[in-house]
Amino acid sequence: MGFLYTIIIGAICGYIADVLMRDNGFGLFLNIVIGIAGSFVGNWLFGELGIYINVGSAILEDIIIGATGAIVILFFVGVLRGKRAKRR
Repeated sequence: MGFLYTIIIGAICGYIADVLMRDNGFGLFLNIVIGIAGSFVGNWLFGELGIYINVGSAILEDIIIGATGAIVILFFVGVLRGKRAKRR
């Protein structure tokens, strides 16, 4: 169940981040990967900053943290893409 939960939450987080970051067009598989990686980044980032959220639902908390981490990842990908595009 844990693997399926991770995939589903990762897909949701990746989709939310993709929509909020102007639809980068990575597709479903990469959105899931970015969402899962975003969960790790979000957990680390929230822990380092000492931020704890309590919205009453563990699933919703996981989605918020994962989507935040995925947005951070997509932001840095956008910065790297922007630098490459400017060099041309």
